[in-house]
Formats: sequence, structure tokens, C-alpha cells
Amino acid sequence: MNTTTKPKHIGRNISRIRELRGMKQEALAIAIGVSQQTVSNMEGSETIEDALLEKISTALNVSPEGIRQFSEETVFNIINNTFTDSSSNNNNYLCSINPLDKILELYERLLQAEKEKMEYLEKLLKK
Repeated sequence: MNTTTKPKHIGRNISRIRELRGMKQEALAIAIGVSQQTVSNMEGSETIEDALLEKISTALNVSPEGIRQFSEETVFNIINNTFTDSSSNNNNYLCSINPLDKILELYERLLQAEKEKMEYLEKLLKK
């Protein structure tokens, strides 16, 4: 029985991280200066050169080691350990601002801008 572990598939890790970031292959390709087809080929590859991995990690805002060691199981463990749905004790997803205050603030700024515009136009008419 062979118990050697298979190395992680770097291309798949890049693909999953890119998807979790909400980035398309084309956007990653532009960020690292290659074609979309090249990104597709990289994501199918088990290994990637260190220099290219460095560019990819910068574009994805993840360390090269984070790409090498990426595991979906770890991601789900982090989510499960940091977010619990206890309605009485969880404010993680509640809005911390009052939307009405923001609307009122915006209205007041717009009203002030209109007043200043009117004053400017009146000055122009008097000249």
C-alpha cells in the first residue's frame, strides 16, 4: 500500500480562489498580462512557475503559500467557526447605519447644492 500524498493541484486552487473572489478568467488574465486561454491552461495545470504564481497571488490578493495550501474544507471551517446564526446574539449581518439618516443627509447636500447653483445663476443674471 502506497501512502504518499499527492501534491496539491495548484491550477485548481487558483481557479477556486478566483471564483471565490468573483473574478473571471479574463479579468485575471488582464491583471497578470496574459490571455484568457493562458489562464484556462494554467488552471488545468498541476504546477506553475514561482514567478507566475507570484503575479497571480498579487492579482488575487492571496499569498503564494495561501494558493499552494488552499483547501475548501479550511474555508468552510473558518466560516462555520466565525459565523453562528443566533438571532438574539448575532449582529454580523445587521445594518449598522440608519438608512433614513443617510437619505436625509444626501437630500440636505443636494438641496444645498441647488441653492448654491441658484445664487450663482442670479449673480450671472445681474451682471
